[in-house]
Amino acid sequence: MSETSSISKPALTISWRVRLAIGMILVLAVVVISVTNNLLTNRFTESTRNRAELRIALYSGNLMAELRQNAIVPQLLARDPSLIIALQEADYSLSTQRLISFVEEIGAASLMLYDIDGRTVAATDRNRLQSLHKSAPYFVDAIRANVTIFSVIKLEGGGYKFVYSRRIQAGGDTLGVIAVEVDLQKFERAWAGISDAVIVMDSAGEIILGTSPRWRGLSEAEALVNTSPQSAIERAIKATADWTALPADAYLQGEAVMRLEHRIAFRGWRMISFTTYESVRERVNAVLALEVMGFAILLALAFYFLSRRTAGRLAIFQRESAKLRALNVALQREIAERKRVQETLAVAEQTLEQSSKLAALGEMSAAVSHELNQPLAAMKTYLAGARLLLRRNRPDEALSSFGRIDDLIERMGAITRQLKSYARKGQEAFSPVDMGAALASSMSMMEPQLRQRQVEIVRILPDEPVIVMGDRMRIEQVLVNLFRNALDATKSERNPQVEIILSAGETATLTVRDNGPGIADLDALFEPFYTTKQPGDGVGLGLAISSGIVNDLGGRLTARNGQAGGAVFEMQLPIMGEKNKVEAAE
Repeated sequence: MSETSSISKPALTISWRVRLAIGMILVLAVVVISVTNNLLTNRFTESTRNRAELRIALYSGNLMAELRQNAIVPQLLARDPSLIIALQEADYSLSTQRLISFVEEIGAASLMLYDIDGRTVAATDRNRLQSLHKSAPYFVDAIRANVTIFSVIKLEGGGYKFVYSRRIQAGGDTLGVIAVEVDLQKFERAWAGISDAVIVMDSAGEIILGTSPRWRGLSEAEALVNTSPQSAIERAIKATADWTALPADAYLQGEAVMRLEHRIAFRGWRMISFTTYESVRERVNAVLALEVMGFAILLALAFYFLSRRTAGRLAIFQRESAKLRALNVALQREIAERKRVQETLAVAEQTLEQSSKLAALGEMSAAVSHELNQPLAAMKTYLAGARLLLRRNRPDEALSSFGRIDDLIERMGAITRQLKSYARKGQEAFSPVDMGAALASSMSMMEPQLRQRQVEIVRILPDEPVIVMGDRMRIEQVLVNLFRNALDATKSERNPQVEIILSAGETATLTVRDNGPGIADLDALFEPFYTTKQPGDGVGLGLAISSGIVNDLGGRLTARNGQAGGAVFEMQLPIMGEKNKVEAAE
């Protein structure tokens, strides 16, 4: 009985001491967090207020600098001899250009020159020319006074226009008025990207500039009350509901904000900023979170060391050792498996590379077959014609056919050289190419097919030559493919027609339009081996090869269905400018 009492008494003592220690840690945590919260809140609030005061001073200084910079402009322009002469002689042909040159240096929104009748005779915004401003305050006040006049004009759609104006005199006669519109809206655009809400009020207490354009024309109280929850001022004054410890400067919908006011030394203007306390709370909460984490770790360590036993610690170590050994075995198996997979992957890559080479060879063979099919067909036609001419004892005309066959053989050799160059782009230098001559040569290439069918060919060409930098043989190859496709598309039409338009603008554009059935699948049109022709008529490589050629020449080949039916292909190539012409001549 005595042994049981002696064992239970230390256990009760230890339990009491543990509870006392935990209670003291909790009390200490509450005291430290409360004191830290009060100290850091006051400190960070003061630093936030100082930064807000610095920002509002900077904003007001920038605003005042902009006003002063533009205030001197009318005085200088009123003495400009060219403007005075223009008003005296009523010759304003160069005045607008002169004002445009000034506005780029000054940075003002716009410059306007009015004659004595208030008519706009020169302006950086040409849309304002000839407009009348005879009754405008900035014109009337400037005519009456011999000083620079500043006017704030309220616009009908909301907002304000700020204008400096001054009359122009010569020999005691008033000739007109020069006006400078100050761009103060750029400050609103700059303020839109900050967290503070900023407003500028005139001497009458009316907002003339603000973070939100809806505030213009309102008083401060009206702007705060009428602002919706999704507006900029709500985002600017967003604060936590438990901020009662702070001495709030103003409230909006029950939320506290820091309000700072700065007087601008200009016509009694004032600038007011509303700064949120959110940054203060974030900084305080960051420190408090570290303190809470520290006390939490301290409590965790206390529970850990009190509850941990030697036997449990040994068992944990044994389990961890067993897990490590099992993990080591698993890692060894994974390493072996990775080596095997890498070896298999290397073999697969070699097989894939070989398959890619075979596929490239197959595609090249198909391309050669497709591109040589047209010259061979033309040669067959010319040979038949030459045979008939020889039978009719017309050798001169037969020699002409043989000459064309020789040209086709040369072209076949050029095509094979081009197909070889597909694997090595950039080996041949570009030269100036006359698109009209290339078009004529391509039409000559298609002459045998045109003789076999009654197709109406409409060609619209510009009067001046259209010159591009490229490879003439490859351009003709693209043209032949487009013409061939257009002819094939009109086989089922009763009145087949192909329209060819060559135009020159920023690019050289060749349009081939047919009256066929159109294109069903535009997305797959330029894919290799895609064709709508019957088996044996084509392999579907012409447009894919043509698109690649045009891309290599720095242009693009597009296709669409025409509004009146049929297909429309457009080839756009960079037109050769004067600089390229000089380089080509050299």
